[in-house]
Formats: sequence, structure tokens, C-alpha cells
Amino acid sequence: MDLFDVLTMIGGLCLFLFGMTVMGDALERRAGGKLQSILARLTTNKMAGLFTGLGVTAVIQSSSATTVMVVGFVNSGLMSLRQAINVIMGANIGTTVTAWILSLGGISGDNIVVQLLKPMSFTPVLALIGVIMYMFVKNKKHKDTGTILLGFAVLMFGMDIMSGAVKGLANVSEFTNLFIMFKNPILGMLAGAILTGIIQSSSASVGILQALAMTGAVPYGAAIPIIMGQNIGTCVTALISSVGTSRNARRAAVVHLSFNIVGTIVWLSAFSIIKYTVAPALFDAPATMSGIAVAHSAFNVACTVLLLPISVLLEKIAYIIVPEKETPDTVTVLDEHLLITPAVALEQCQLQVVKMAEISMDAMKKSLKVFSDYSETSATDIRKAEEKTDRYEDMIGTYLVKLSARQIDDAYSTQAAKLLKVIGDLERISDHAVNLLDSAEEMREKQLTLSAAANVELQNISAAVEEILDLTYIAFAKNNLTSAATVEPLEQVVDKLKTLMRNGHIERLQRGECSIETGFVWSDILTNIERTSDHCSNIAGCVIDAEDKNLNLHQSLSAAKKESAYFKEHYNIFAKKYLPN
Repeated sequence: MDLFDVLTMIGGLCLFLFGMTVMGDALERRAGGKLQSILARLTTNKMAGLFTGLGVTAVIQSSSATTVMVVGFVNSGLMSLRQAINVIMGANIGTTVTAWILSLGGISGDNIVVQLLKPMSFTPVLALIGVIMYMFVKNKKHKDTGTILLGFAVLMFGMDIMSGAVKGLANVSEFTNLFIMFKNPILGMLAGAILTGIIQSSSASVGILQALAMTGAVPYGAAIPIIMGQNIGTCVTALISSVGTSRNARRAAVVHLSFNIVGTIVWLSAFSIIKYTVAPALFDAPATMSGIAVAHSAFNVACTVLLLPISVLLEKIAYIIVPEKETPDTVTVLDEHLLITPAVALEQCQLQVVKMAEISMDAMKKSLKVFSDYSETSATDIRKAEEKTDRYEDMIGTYLVKLSARQIDDAYSTQAAKLLKVIGDLERISDHAVNLLDSAEEMREKQLTLSAAANVELQNISAAVEEILDLTYIAFAKNNLTSAATVEPLEQVVDKLKTLMRNGHIERLQRGECSIETGFVWSDILTNIERTSDHCSNIAGCVIDAEDKNLNLHQSLSAAKKESAYFKEHYNIFAKKYLPN
């Protein structure tokens, strides 16, 4: 093997890894829209989770990608840790599909059917179809399909180039001695773990092993420990993706690692016992591409059979390694690895915006009560909530901007725009909560008091705002269009109440029942309350607009006020409930 063979091998390896990455990314994009519905059907049933992980990984051709997504799902609350364990086990089996596809390259024979099954016979056709779909078709999904075909073609060409370049290694004694050394199970396992950890793909490292096996210098006694080590190395990707995530997400990555470590220890021990006691001739026989695929599948199935019945133990190990120390102030970090699957990325954003809504609206309800029941604890909680909603807005807004910068469908773009608008309104509601708290504290410091009539009016409008907050939360969190349509008539009643309360204050001021200084604070209170109802109206409008695939908020609100029967009916209900007779 000369220098040019080495360069050819490196080139083939680069094409192989590039093709696998391109194909995997395109498969994730193509399948991304369906992942949400697949996850929705997940239950705590072990077999359901197992086959879900197996199926998803078989489709996207990467257990690392599946596990990274699982970490993201757990991080955002889309999946429980117990569900994640079963999916991770299934992913380990699903990843073996790649080795079977690559093993087609080892088919030999002159029969026409056999020749057609060889990848280098049909890959050029797939590449041609892929180029046509990628260059001349405008539909994004069809472009992704073309990218998948191109990625697969590049992968197989790289595999063929790499296999051809390494054939000369069969006559290199240093190379054969290297694999004799790897017959030591521990060294072989370490070699597989390190290689896979570097390239972060067990499918790719198995493919490299299959290419090297074409030399005939790789015995099964060395290949099997390497395959076992590859399962440990592939955990690197999930561990990296879990950095900065919630504790539960880190536990999911720990489960992935412990599953593969425990499985490897058990079966490597069994392998070593058989090797040094029985010493079967198979271990000295040269490995084939299909033989490596069989060993890869058998090992992953064996690990699952061993550990699936005791998956609860893996969960306990994860809790020991990552103990429970989370505080209520923790803001979940959105996983950027999920940006490649817009449906799932938006789903985790939706969950975080719902949490933000709970915090923001709870802060406003507490602020409405501080005028009659002030406490330092409530004041601290309100200010902490406002700071937390600020962090949520920054995190979610940045994430949605990154998502929108990608090539996403119009439906996803509309959903992202809706969430961006909603987080702005929620953040402003928490600001108004703090403003109300400031008004209450100003009154306490200056020893200002409201008249009995003003207190009654404040309690009345506070009840109306609490109701509009509840309606808005249901509208957004549950995508309830009925609640969304009910928000606007109540908002109009709040506006009317504000006007009446402002006029009432002027009348009390003229009668000498209120001071001018109290009047300034009263005006601030009414402004913050009325603007809170405006933001609720905006959120409800976004829910309605997103359903119509049209985020023209002003147009929707104008349409809602055109004396529709529903609007008029509910306006009268709320007017009777809150407006003075």
C-alpha cells in the first residue's frame, strides 16, 4: 500500500462520512413532521417505546440522532425519563440497519440478480434521481428526498473507494498485527469506543470496520469487541447534547451510557470466557461485511433482552448519578439539536411558552391582590416571576429566530410567528404586574388610601382581569378557539370599566373624597390593568389568526367587533356581570 492508496482511502472515508451526515440530516428533516405524531402515541408500555425507537432510528439511520432527540424531548417535557429508556434501547437495535445496507457491498457472484443487488449497480441511478429532484423540484419535501438519495449515493461511493484502497493492507504485516492485538477483548473494545467517540456515529464506525474487513485481515475475535466498544463511543453525542439541559435530560444521556456500558461489560465478559475456554475456530476466521452486520445486530438485541426487563434499575442509576436538586426558578434550556425537526422544536417551544404564561399570569393575579393583602413574600414572588419571564422571552425568542432562519414550511413559520408575538405579550403582562406592585408599595410608603368606593371598583375590575387571564390561558395552552373568541368582548368591558373608574375618581376628587396624589397612583393602576387586558386580547387574537394561517391581528380584532352574534351575546353577559347598573 503506497501513499496514493492512503490518500484514496482518506478521500473515500471523507465521502463516506459526508454522505452519511447529509443523508441522516435529510432523513431527519423529511421525517420530522411525523415525529410529533409518533411521540404522541408513546406510552409507558415498554414494547411500544422499544419499537418506536427502533423504527425512528431505522428511518433516520442514526441512533446518536435519535438519542439526541430523546434528550431534547425529555428536556422540554415531551417525554418522561421512563419512556426515554425504552426508546433508547430500541434506537440501539435500529442503528444496525445501516450495517445491513452496507453489507450489500460484499455481495459477490456473476448472476444478474446478484449484480443488481450490489450498491454500485443501482447507486448511480439513485444519484441521478437525487440530482434531478434536488436541482429541478421546488417542493421542499421532494428536495429533501433528493438529498437523501444523493447522500446515500455519496456514502456508497465512499464505501467502495475506501474498500478498494484498503485491499492492499492485507499484505501489510503491521496492519495484520494491529488486529491480532485487538483480539485482546479489552483493547478491541477501547479501540471501538475511541473511534466511535471521535466520529460520533456507531453506524459510520461499523461501516469503516466493514470496509477494513474486505482485506480479510480482520478476524471475528477482534471485530466483535470493537463492535461492543462502538456502542459505548456513540454515547458521546448524547452526553454532549445534554450539557446545559435539565436534570431529567442529563439523566436520559446517563441512561444511554449506562445501558451500553452494562451491556458491554456483561457480554464482553461472556465473550472472553468463551474465547479463553472454548476457543471456537470462528474467532480466528476472517470477518465478512455481512458477518459484522450479524454480530452488530446480535449484540444490540442481546443487550436489550438483558436490560429491558430491568429498565427501572437504569432509571435509578440515572437518579443516583444526577440527583434531584432542581429549583423552581430553573428555566429549561431549549435543545438546539431539535431545530432540524421543526415540528418537534415548535412543540418544545409551545410547552415552554405555556410555562411562561403560567408564571406571568400568576404574577398578575398576585399583583391584583397586593392592594388589599400586601406581603413581602408576595412582592418577592412577583419580582422573581418578572425576571423569570424575561429569561423565558430571551431564550424562546432567540430559539425561534434561529428556527425561522432555516428553510421551514409555511405552517411552521406561522406557528413560530405566533409564539414570538405571544411571548412579547406575556413578558409585558409580567411587567404590568411589577408596575402594580410598585403602585401598591408607593401607597404604603406615602400612607395613601383608597376610598371605599374606589376599593369596590378595584375589586370588581380585578375580578374581570382574573377572568380574562384564565380565558386567555385556556385559549393559548389548549388552543381553545371558543375561549379565544370570548376574550375580546370581556376586554371591551374592561376598557369600559376603566373609563367609568377614571370618571368616578374625578367626581370623588371634586367632592374632596380623594387626594390629587392618590389620583396619580389610581391612574397608573387603571392603565396597567387595562393594558393587561389588551395583551390578553392580542394573545387570543394570535390563537385565532394562527388557526386561519393569517397573523393579521388588527384585521381579526376588527372582525370580532363587527357586532357578531357571539361577540354581542358575551359582551352583554360580561357587561351585566361587571358594569354598574
